[in-house]
Amino acid sequence: MKADIVIKNISQLVTMEGPDRPRIKEEMKNIGIIENGILAVSGEEIIYVGEGELPRHIDIDERTIIIDGSGKTVTPGLIDPHTHLVHGGSRENELAMKLNGMKYMDILRAGGGILSTVRATQNASFEELYKKAEKSLDTMLEFGITTVEAKSGYGLNIETELKQLRVAKELNEKHPIDVVSTFMGAHAVPIEYKSNAEEFVEIIIKDMIPRVAEEKLAEFCDVFCEEGIFTVDQTRRILNAARKHGMLPRVHADEIEPFGGAELAAELEAVSADHLVAASETGMKIMAEKGVIADLLPATSFNLANGKFANARRMIELGVPVALSTDYNPGSSPTENIQLVMYFASLILRMTPEEVFTAVTINSACSIKRENNIGSIKKGKKADIVVFDSPNINYIIYHFGINHVDMVFKNGKIVVEKGRTKGTF
Repeated sequence: MKADIVIKNISQLVTMEGPDRPRIKEEMKNIGIIENGILAVSGEEIIYVGEGELPRHIDIDERTIIIDGSGKTVTPGLIDPHTHLVHGGSRENELAMKLNGMKYMDILRAGGGILSTVRATQNASFEELYKKAEKSLDTMLEFGITTVEAKSGYGLNIETELKQLRVAKELNEKHPIDVVSTFMGAHAVPIEYKSNAEEFVEIIIKDMIPRVAEEKLAEFCDVFCEEGIFTVDQTRRILNAARKHGMLPRVHADEIEPFGGAELAAELEAVSADHLVAASETGMKIMAEKGVIADLLPATSFNLANGKFANARRMIELGVPVALSTDYNPGSSPTENIQLVMYFASLILRMTPEEVFTAVTINSACSIKRENNIGSIKKGKKADIVVFDSPNINYIIYHFGINHVDMVFKNGKIVVEKGRTKGTF
């Protein structure tokens, strides 16, 4: 078999060897590091992973791209399984409100927060939303992200929700990053339904979900289950309706108050429960029993500046599989920098570098049901690969606030070189 690309002399090749399932407890530390590693790619697939030299059955010729990985760390493409990628506008005006002591829910009640972005997204054209999200994807790619989940939820009416999802679909078709879509019409209750949230819930169930399913615009459905937003019962009904239409459940759970979101995610056997800053001990335990992935968003907690973070160490002790995401959105986490999230996870959530890399590769792949194709460097998997200009994984976490990416390969093609995207795609 002929290799199109060979990366050799790799100082640390992080393979994430092991089964294609969520890793828990001590498994999160076993990331399959090979020193003096080598890998080969043919077409879109990885065809060899090992140490030292290529075996004889792998051929190379003058067209094979040979890359020297000396002093470099090579990992699977990073995966961001929780973003609000497609949206209009920005919310820098809320910074002064935060500095003056206003809490997130106070800003929301004052007509800011999600509702401010809803207005901007409703007023934006398809082309405006596309260009804005495309720019963010380019930034994410340079930080090493090769697959991203994108939620709707800034429409809160059928036309705009569909518009967001159609933008995400077209980006998935045209941009190197794979975009996995989630319908989140239940992100907030529109102002016109504040006195009758039940009516809006019925619109989501009877009108929005069937339309999204008819156009095959989303694989997942998410709900913001939180005090003052959607109740546990409303969340259950919405997610059960979505499941009947082929969408798998996810839950924005216990971000601000212990509201029973983790328990509900376990009851529904959701793919993931996200945020979990205020998750109860009981909720974490039954999530572990049901194998629900905890998708933690430390950049959001950092930006909210209330000193409250998810208890990652306890979750790992209990056997909850942990993933990490940027939660990129215009309000609570306006950053595309997954490497900064990884630093927060290590320094603040007390996750080891090995656990962090597990959380942004194979566990994140599992949280978007892509573990059979991505999330590890293994023969037969897609050649989604990141080359970091770093001698080891510890240095990537330790030297924070910069971009360590040297090269990114997506489906076996070089899409980032010397830290910059390679022209138009």
